[in-house]
Amino acid sequence: MASVPERLVEAATRLFAAKGYDRVAVQEIVDLAGVTKGAMYHYFGSKDDLLNEIYGRLLRMQTERLEQIAAGPAPVVERLHAAALDVVVTSVDNFDQARVYFRSAEHLAEDKRREMRVARRRYHERFRALVEEGQAAGVLRADVPADLTVHYFFGSVHHLGQWYNVGGPLTAKQVGRHFADLLLASLRPVEEER
Repeated sequence: MASVPERLVEAATRLFAAKGYDRVAVQEIVDLAGVTKGAMYHYFGSKDDLLNEIYGRLLRMQTERLEQIAAGPAPVVERLHAAALDVVVTSVDNFDQARVYFRSAEHLAEDKRREMRVARRRYHERFRALVEEGQAAGVLRADVPADLTVHYFFGSVHHLGQWYNVGGPLTAKQVGRHFADLLLASLRPVEEER
């Protein structure tokens, strides 16, 4: 059986995804998790802390994976492709967590929102460093700012929750591969006209 914190996070994720953060009472979370309010407050000070933990877990996992990919021995284009594929697949595989955060982040206390923005910015900066590495090596076009590339790509990734259907015709890996292919195609160096 899962630990109490795991059960609480899982219950909160399911309820927030189904009903929306602001429509879920703490009692519903503890009932679904099969614990008492006292047990919940032992691990999480508030419903807000649960929301923070839901997305925090996903972001920590994605950051760890990005670090492993970025530090790998493969050529930069392959590492960037793998990183782009990974963030899509992990977002889809953890769809409820990602969707809960993007729909409900405004409910976080300002200090928690700030912490989450800082953590997400670190992730984006590491991803941007891959783009910059490829630009410096001359294997990715350098006329498009790396920051703009990252904003463009992650705007698309963060929009997945609006249209992607887990039961639809494309798997997470297929969508991730398409996103990664589109990113790299857009960064292919432009041959100079003669």
